[in-house]
Amino acid sequence: MKTAVISGGAGGLGRALSTALQARDWRVVLIDLDISGLEQSETQIAMACDLTRPDALRATADQIMERCDSIDMVIYNAGITHIGGFDHSDDDSHRKVFEINYFAAVAMARAFLPAIRQAQGTHLAISSVAGFTPLFHRTAYAASKHALEGFFKSLRSEERPHGVRVHIAAPSFVATNIGNDQRQADGTARPGSATDGVDYMTPKDAVDEILRGVDRNRSMIPVGRIARAAWWVNRLSPDLYQRLMERKIDGH
Repeated sequence: MKTAVISGGAGGLGRALSTALQARDWRVVLIDLDISGLEQSETQIAMACDLTRPDALRATADQIMERCDSIDMVIYNAGITHIGGFDHSDDDSHRKVFEINYFAAVAMARAFLPAIRQAQGTHLAISSVAGFTPLFHRTAYAASKHALEGFFKSLRSEERPHGVRVHIAAPSFVATNIGNDQRQADGTARPGSATDGVDYMTPKDAVDEILRGVDRNRSMIPVGRIARAAWWVNRLSPDLYQRLMERKIDGH
């Protein structure tokens, strides 16, 4: 039985990924800060961990590798957003977004690198449209996702000789926490909770597209109509994309 490790496993997208992979006869290990709402079974293991603590992450990774015969996929799904203008943000909130969205993913990749090489497995990074385009009132979030994409795109070339695949999935707006953003005083919030998005996808629909892209061995997987349109417009003319985004904001 193949095993996938999913960070941010208690969130809507993490749960949907778990359900879909179990339907494919995978075992999943879900990692999150709070796992009280997750079921434990033979094919779903939930482990509590603060990913921003390197010692805790390493200990959790070691436990997973001891428990499972192989680690065939690691899905870097944990993340938070930051909503608000840069002029009303501070350095601490910016660093907090990076600690979860970028540095935790890098530390997790390092911890599981030997196991993924041994299995000739897969790294799957969950990015965002904000990972390859600008996004209004999301300077810290967009910067962290740009960094995430830069890391995994570069890692792809290093791991290819080991038979390892690296995929990046970039959803647009996935409705995982609408009305439940639990926004903090510093502007950070749960992912999928923004109310200014368009064309929201359900977690299941997003996961179906993500796994279809993995099956087809697509290195970059824009997820949803908005993501696909943004991908092509931004590639053809970044200036046009920026103008269209600003026009959309001005139209609100």
